[in-house]
Amino acid sequence: MKTAGGTDAAKRRAGERAAEEVDNGDVVGLGTGSTTAYAIDAIGEAVSDGLEVQGIPTSFQSRQRALEASIPLTDLDAVETVDLAIDGADQVVDDPDASGYGALIKGGGAAHTREKLVDAAAERFVVVADPSKLADRLERSVPVEVIPDAHTVVADRVQDLGGEPTLRDAEHKDGPIVTDNGNLVLDCAFGPISDPNELATQLSRIPGVLEHGLFVDCADVTYVGLEEGVETRVY
Repeated sequence: MKTAGGTDAAKRRAGERAAEEVDNGDVVGLGTGSTTAYAIDAIGEAVSDGLEVQGIPTSFQSRQRALEASIPLTDLDAVETVDLAIDGADQVVDDPDASGYGALIKGGGAAHTREKLVDAAAERFVVVADPSKLADRLERSVPVEVIPDAHTVVADRVQDLGGEPTLRDAEHKDGPIVTDNGNLVLDCAFGPISDPNELATQLSRIPGVLEHGLFVDCADVTYVGLEEGVETRVY
């Protein structure tokens, strides 16, 4: 990872810019990932200065970060509305002329199911990213959360759609990654995705799929942190 002036600094700028959107009294969705972590830290600093907010974490990781930042937490089913969600992305379509401009691939942290629930519930969904996440079209593997008993059936269906599914393994123990929901993750490589919306629809139709990492037509803005300043993409 690049240090000051590079990727890490760019992530910080994007996260802190997104945190500026939080108003007093807001309910805020707190996404997962290294860039969103900077937003959580910035919100925590504002809370210590008197800002009143409630955060809804999207994973164990973001919950722990929010607790360390002393952000009061709540649950999605305990609020009437989510005013703002801040989340990162593994890849963002950055070509205004491409199909799916602003579409995302998420799920590198295997938290995309709860992230999608919270992001979709928000009045405004803000994405934070560094330039390495921008692409003319989506081409990273799409994480698909599956019920354990269905993972082989889902893998076969993904192959029928032209994808190459790989069961995601844990890094520090034997066996597969298990999500916060108790499920498994298939990383499904489709190559360049010409129509993210159509692929999202096809994946959602597969029995045994809880959720996939294609986020289409849901982001309102992306803040891209640079070596100097932040660029804004409005959708």
